[in-house]
Amino acid sequence: MSPQQHDDRPQGADDGHTATVGAIDCGTNSIRLLVAGVVGLSDDEVRLVDIDRRMEVVRLGQGVDRTGEFAPEALERTFAALREYAKLMRDSGIEPGPESVRMVATSATRDAANRAEFVAGVREIIGVEPEVISGEEEAELSFIGATAELEAGDGAAGTGFTPPFLVVDIGGGSTEFVLGWADPENPPQDAGAVRVSRSVDIGCVRLTERHLTDDPPTAEQIAAATADIDAALDAAAEAVPLAEAGTLVCVAGTATTVAGIALDLPEYDPERIHRAWVPAEDAHRIARELLAMPHERRSEIGVMHPGRVDVIGAGALILSRVVARTGAAGFVASEQDILDGIAWGLSLGGEE
Repeated sequence: MSPQQHDDRPQGADDGHTATVGAIDCGTNSIRLLVAGVVGLSDDEVRLVDIDRRMEVVRLGQGVDRTGEFAPEALERTFAALREYAKLMRDSGIEPGPESVRMVATSATRDAANRAEFVAGVREIIGVEPEVISGEEEAELSFIGATAELEAGDGAAGTGFTPPFLVVDIGGGSTEFVLGWADPENPPQDAGAVRVSRSVDIGCVRLTERHLTDDPPTAEQIAAATADIDAALDAAAEAVPLAEAGTLVCVAGTATTVAGIALDLPEYDPERIHRAWVPAEDAHRIARELLAMPHERRSEIGVMHPGRVDVIGAGALILSRVVARTGAAGFVASEQDILDGIAWGLSLGGEE
């Protein structure tokens, strides 16, 4: 069964969908929900329609790099967000169960010694256990979500989308790289679309806690963070030929926030940001500017989520180094990512 691209009608539109699924992505910095309607176009084609998207910055990975376990207050923030998500899913008619709800938990959960407490809490609240997926599976889900609607030659700002696509997902604790193809003859849910992937332990929260401890960070701290990033890119490049990408597609909050800044938006606008083209020089300039700003100035940026103010400098630095390492002329920002990949898997009966 093949997916078709997302409908671009407003969220909650009357779409005549025949099933509803709930996808949850719990990362180191944020937890996000996608409620999507599944529309059957034919016996072998479906389409997803957004009904609701939510994001809360819960900082689940707070201190995990230092202590090796979840902080009690971080667990409670996460459980509070999940209680709200559980209500939203019930109100959308979703029955709890693995056929209709999937939650994946990433980097911080792989590292935490007390993850059993986290798993038990999630199961009680939403009725399914979180899946602690590998970095490689995380990368593949991000690739599916980010590229399901991309077609060669159909580009933003006249740039064109040229395969292969390198999808980069900058998270709080890790960054995933996946190189592959999205083509009508090679459907996104087919594992053959993904050529190679690698996850490395650099993320905006991890690097902030490890290196960027002053506000704004010192030149020495930025140099140390840059060395960490470059070493991780060396490790990623052992598996993923970073410079072979035809199009660099960057997903998640760091990339979309940088895109919003590059577009000089007065407030966060996902429709303007999705598939926006950000030239390399803008990515590098914005990283330098964010790293030089104190907290107060970063918090005044219109597109900035309050929960991202403390870590956006590290995230933008990672993004800048990725763009430089690939040699790309710029990147395409995508609002569709691992959440959409999870939803595709549910809509296709687990065939992702």
